[in-house]
Amino acid sequence: MIARASRFGAVIAAAATLFALVGCGSTTTDSTSSTGQAASTAATTISTEPPRTEPAPPATDGTVVEVLIAGGTVTPTNGQAQATVGKPIVLQVTSDVADQLHVHSIPEHTFNIEPRPDQSFEFTVDVPGQVDIELHDLDRTVVTIQVRP
Repeated sequence: MIARASRFGAVIAAAATLFALVGCGSTTTDSTSSTGQAASTAATTISTEPPRTEPAPPATDGTVVEVLIAGGTVTPTNGQAQATVGKPIVLQVTSDVADQLHVHSIPEHTFNIEPRPDQSFEFTVDVPGQVDIELHDLDRTVVTIQVRP
């Protein structure tokens, strides 16, 4: 009977130890898991760039002309710019009205402007000379670009 009671006590002690280890292990695992998740989240937060509030500048080694159309006023009007044959020319347009930009070059280009900000139109010119860019509906010359070889 004493041997049976000793075995019963040993089983109870082993079960209590097992529950204590599992309980501690579970808590430790959860803590480690939470810490691992927090570290992972922190690493993700650190590596994430903040959202841009402005449009990214165009990646071009050419000419960029910014055009603003607001309340019937066009900026620039009769502007001047320089460009190189075969290099990109980018027109960045913000407008409150719909219109068309005509590019008088070889080859010719036409771009439809919508009444919204941050529109970008890119083209190249194949022949050196003077290139006029005009608004069709507002009947204005925005810019004249001198294109060199």
